[in-house]
Amino acid sequence: MHKKILTLGLSGAALLAACAVPPPAQTAPRAKAPARSAPEPMLPSLTLDAYKKGFAEQVARASPEMFSEPIPEMLKSVVVLDITIDRDGKLLRVAVRRSNGYKALENRAMESVRRAAPYQAPAWSVRRADGTVNFLETFLFRDDGRFRIRSLVAAR
Repeated sequence: MHKKILTLGLSGAALLAACAVPPPAQTAPRAKAPARSAPEPMLPSLTLDAYKKGFAEQVARASPEMFSEPIPEMLKSVVVLDITIDRDGKLLRVAVRRSNGYKALENRAMESVRRAAPYQAPAWSVRRADGTVNFLETFLFRDDGRFRIRSLVAAR
């Protein structure tokens, strides 16, 4: 009986060993593939909040007027823009929705949005029936005219 179990155990071990993947053969190292010139396409943002964050990151990269220090307790101005982007990522409309009257800061916020266009095409899940995406974005200006974008400010 013990001899039969031992034989079955050894047969099973041999069978498993036969199915194992052999170690890779020692070969000369491969030459590195040439770098691709085109960047990988970004995955579409499936929620409006994620799309707004990607939008804000793109505006921030294109805006030397951004500041990264903590937001001051008192802001000079808060500008809320109404933004519409078409199904291909083209900026269709940017308009001031709310401001406390500093026209130069309103123009700076709108120009920063225009300068960063075009944007990532919105995913179907954030589009309206006409294929566009529409949202509000808030620009927080300090006394020196530099700003932060609300979608990039961490929640407290």
